[in-house]
Amino acid sequence: MRDAIQTLWPELEWIANPELRAKVRRTWELALERSPLSAEDLERIPFTLLVPGCPVSFMAHKRCVVHIARRAAEAMQEFFGDALPLDLDTVIAGAILADVGKLLEYETVDGTTVASSRGRLLRHPFTGVALAMECGVPDAICHIIAAHADEGDRVQRTTEAWIVHHADFMAFEPFKKR
Repeated sequence: MRDAIQTLWPELEWIANPELRAKVRRTWELALERSPLSAEDLERIPFTLLVPGCPVSFMAHKRCVVHIARRAAEAMQEFFGDALPLDLDTVIAGAILADVGKLLEYETVDGTTVASSRGRLLRHPFTGVALAMECGVPDAICHIIAAHADEGDRVQRTTEAWIVHHADFMAFEPFKKR
């Protein structure tokens, strides 16, 4: 399982804190253990069910979001410095974990990706937070998971959560509008 996670997520190495890196990795392991999907499925299934015929895989979207979020956070650190403090590990970990709950929300039936019975009742921000908390992921990162999607419009997002939220929507909205 560890090799599968490392293949999916080479960006885990960007997390400087080894304890946090291990908790993020464990969250993905737990999600895969409980998911009807395999690691290989994540390279094939669409990243969203909201775009009919979505041409981009779950992992292509996820990795793009992590790259966008990291670069945005680095630019903000460079230009704003101490005027807007942020934690880069929190941004990266939050971006890697933002959609981990989709492993419980989606399943493949007859070659088609659909919402699972759990997914019809609980969206991925909720299941993602549950998985992350079970693995001891800090609350600041669970906040990003909870607030990255529309559900987050009802809470006060941290700077790190705003970065991941916008990175995620930058890599989603253009497909929704096509």
